[in-house]
Amino acid sequence: MGHETHESRICTWLGEDDPRRADTATINLEPERLTAHGASRAPDYAASWSLTTTANWITEHLTISVHGHGWSRHLDMLRAPNGSWTVKATKSGDTTAFGGTGLPEPGIADVHALDQALDCDIEFCPATNSMPILRLGLVHDAEAAAEFTMAWVRMPSLEVVPSQQLYAGNRAYDEDTGAAVVSYSSGDFSTDLTVDADGIVLDYPGLAVRRRS
Repeated sequence: MGHETHESRICTWLGEDDPRRADTATINLEPERLTAHGASRAPDYAASWSLTTTANWITEHLTISVHGHGWSRHLDMLRAPNGSWTVKATKSGDTTAFGGTGLPEPGIADVHALDQALDCDIEFCPATNSMPILRLGLVHDAEAAAEFTMAWVRMPSLEVVPSQQLYAGNRAYDEDTGAAVVSYSSGDFSTDLTVDADGIVLDYPGLAVRRRS
């Protein structure tokens, strides 16, 4: 179900696994598409990002910058109408403070690994779970389900990894509670996401919970 009018939401999530992490996003919902920008703060880095989708909530463009003590990284990802991706990454500074070996290289070695991907997914950021949820209409359809390939952006390295993720309806939108439940799994991990009427995550168990306005 698409949005008939333009709506804007400002959301903040606080980390459950790490209370020092916070993510904020302004999400602009339009019929069959969205634009968004946001910021993340963690003990070792700060990040900012911007996202645009085409029709059917398919990622068109993602940019993200990360800054730490004495280092920075930038990622620019563009998905063409034919499904091919262009990924450009830059870095500066020294990240060896992370585990003594440094962070993985930003970007992706084989961009063709993303040829089946419709969406980006920023690690730790619940805002980027909305696209597949909206595409499948899971807020109102507890029977729908599909598996998607995601261009998963690992934080704070900005390494891009293909990720198979399954989204399925669990409990449709309840006017009394103002929420729906969506089942999510990737590899050996699975959980139930609670989302609002716009398909934006309220609670991602173990990862983040949205601050109520």
